[in-house]
Amino acid sequence: GRYVIRGHAAEISHVLVVGTLGAAPRRGLVRRRRPVDVEPEPGPTPVVTVRVTLISPEPFADERAATAWRKEADVDEEADGALVVLNRVLHMHRTATADPYVREVAREQAICIRVGVGEGEQVSQGRWTDAVELPPPKPRRESRGLALRPQERLAALLGGRDVPLASEELVLRARLDIDAGRHREAALQLRVALEATLSELTPWAERAAIAQRLDKLREERKAVGAAANRALEGGLDDETCADVERITRLVEGVLRTRTAAGFE
Repeated sequence: GRYVIRGHAAEISHVLVVGTLGAAPRRGLVRRRRPVDVEPEPGPTPVVTVRVTLISPEPFADERAATAWRKEADVDEEADGALVVLNRVLHMHRTATADPYVREVAREQAICIRVGVGEGEQVSQGRWTDAVELPPPKPRRESRGLALRPQERLAALLGGRDVPLASEELVLRARLDIDAGRHREAALQLRVALEATLSELTPWAERAAIAQRLDKLREERKAVGAAANRALEGGLDDETCADVERITRLVEGVLRTRTAAGFE
C-alpha cells in the first residue's frame, strides 16, 4: 500500500510505500484447519520479504540536480533518518492494531538499505534511476570479556543460576521510548523501573558498588516523580527530557553492576 505521512501543521513529510517480495503470501495454509504430514527432512519454508520505501514529497528541479544530491548526500544520515520515520510508523501501527507484538526495528535487522533517486513511478515501486546500497553497520568493538558477557548471562538464565528481573524489562522499555523520542512515555515507564530496581536489588545491597548506586537512585526519586507527573499533564520540556535520559542511564548502570561480577 501507499500512505501519506504528515508532520507539523499537516504538511506532507514522506510518502510510504510497502510491498512484498520473494515468496508469495501463503494464504492457503492460513485457512487450513488441520495439521498435515511433512517429509522427514523438509526443505526451507518460503518466507515473505517486506520492502519499505520512504519518498520525499519535494521533487528535484531536474535529473542533474537529483544525481548531484545523491552523490553529495550523507547516505548514513539519510538511512538513520528514514529508520526514525519507519519506527514511528510501526509505533502507530502497534497502537492502531492494539498488537503488542508489533515492534520497532534496528538498522542491523535490515536485509539491505539503499539510498537513491528516481522518477515518481519508479520510486513508488521501490526502484530507482541512481542509488547506492549501504554496507552493514560496523559491529561495536568490545573486549572479549564484554562481548561474552551476554552469552554468559543467557547461560545462567537458562541454567537457573540467575533470573530476569522485572526492572530490567521495564528499563529496556524506557530506553526504547527514549531512543524513539517518546520522552513522555519514557518518564512514565522510568518511575516504575526505578522503584522496581530499588526493590529487586536490595538483596545485593551488601556489595559496596551497588549500595552506593542505590543510594544515588533514591536521591533521584523526586526528579523521576516530577517528570512522570508532568508526563501525565502533557509534553516534557528539554530539561525534564534530559533528566529522564540521565536517570535511565543510572538505572541501566546499577543493573549492569549486578551482573558484572559473573554468575559462578
